[in-house]
Amino acid sequence: MGRTVITFLEGVGDASRFAARVVVESIRPPYEFREMVRQLFELGVRSVPLIAAAGFAIGVVLSMHTRASLARFGAEALIPAGLAIALVRETGPLTAGLLLSGRIGAGIGAELGAMKVTEQIDALEAVAVDSFRYLVVTRVVACVIALPLLTTVMNFTGMLGGFTAETVITGMPFQTYFQQAFTPIEFSDLIPATLKTTVFGFIIATTASYLGINTSRGTEGVGQASTRSVVLASMLLIGANVLLVRLIFFFYPQ
Repeated sequence: MGRTVITFLEGVGDASRFAARVVVESIRPPYEFREMVRQLFELGVRSVPLIAAAGFAIGVVLSMHTRASLARFGAEALIPAGLAIALVRETGPLTAGLLLSGRIGAGIGAELGAMKVTEQIDALEAVAVDSFRYLVVTRVVACVIALPLLTTVMNFTGMLGGFTAETVITGMPFQTYFQQAFTPIEFSDLIPATLKTTVFGFIIATTASYLGINTSRGTEGVGQASTRSVVLASMLLIGANVLLVRLIFFFYPQ
């Protein structure tokens, strides 16, 4: 038991040093802008269809559930506002983070793991390329930038899905629906909830990169790195979300 605890603490310390190095290297020039843009396209733009489809479906489902609940009290007029608040404050950011921890986390873990076991990372070092900055930092920065943008996409498509469900049932006009939806939304609702996804992006990319870089045991290790990236990133993301929500409520006590 003692050895297990020591091994666990060593892993936590190693991962913490890895994360600290990512932060330092990401703000220290020179910057790999070309690779960063490529990763932003791979991790961000290619995730838009998944996020948009999921957001639309969530909006439809939330609208139907909200209608079923509010109809008991004759408060159907509050459906657009309730859906907007739920999406913007919590459902959109958390769902986007969990979806991307699956897509991005698995992709980064598998890609870097495969490069590790096939000695491609050693080859980069041999030609005087900083593999950490080129492979890890670019992915982390791209993920940090992409998460808030993809969360905004999910919020919008979720509202669009809610409008679709509502207009099919009641025939509510587009302008009326969105006017009722955005009237109660303030910047104190939108900005903190969206910006916290930058932390989600950092957690996802750093966790997957750490597990990928430290892959061993050939192709079996690559598969394990991919799976562990998704599981660990999702768990850390959920834990971080609890702390961030508490922090947001501290600064915005409404």
